[in-house]
Amino acid sequence: MSVFAVATAKGVNWDHDRDIREQPFWDEHAAYADQLVAQGFVILGGPIASGDDGDVGLLAVEADDERTVWSVFDADPWKVHEVYRVKSVWPWTLWLDGRRR
Repeated sequence: MSVFAVATAKGVNWDHDRDIREQPFWDEHAAYADQLVAQGFVILGGPIASGDDGDVGLLAVEADDERTVWSVFDADPWKVHEVYRVKSVWPWTLWLDGRRR
């Protein structure tokens, strides 16, 4: 398995007048994300304050290849309903990992 860094950004249906947990399809998105954690796909992730108002989150995921990463996120209810989008996927070689202490 390889590790990938995934950056997400606001989609066309992001409601700029609402907080992240008040966005349309929040419950469905959260349930889907929890499922990805339970399956071991998502290593860690969450909202990010990047200085770019369009950015939403940053995740580390494990998958066989980049195509798999894109396809898993294509099924996320927020992606389906264009609340957010995958901005980028980068292969990530983890040299330091304090979680395994």
